[in-house]
Amino acid sequence: MGAGRLTARFGPWQVQTALDNIADVSITGPYTFVKTAGPAHLSLADRGLTFATNGHRGVCLAMVEPIRGIDPFGLLRHPNLTLTVADCDGLVDSVQGR
Repeated sequence: MGAGRLTARFGPWQVQTALDNIADVSITGPYTFVKTAGPAHLSLADRGLTFATNGHRGVCLAMVEPIRGIDPFGLLRHPNLTLTVADCDGLVDSVQGR
């Protein structure tokens, strides 16, 4: 995070958004193996995007305006992004304290 923006990278995928575009942030988990194994995951239920490396705990960021992510052309937009990070509480505090 920096200059009022959040950037998240996961393998070849990258997401960027203004911090003002984040409507809500919450700690989530645990997750099933299917949601964390392999590459970035697209939820068929709500088009949410998940960048996960573990099934224990993560941070869900709900967006004001859906963001580009898994689709390289930007046609598919994601209303939320879930990240598994080393410091979930720190990420939540940083986003809330923007």
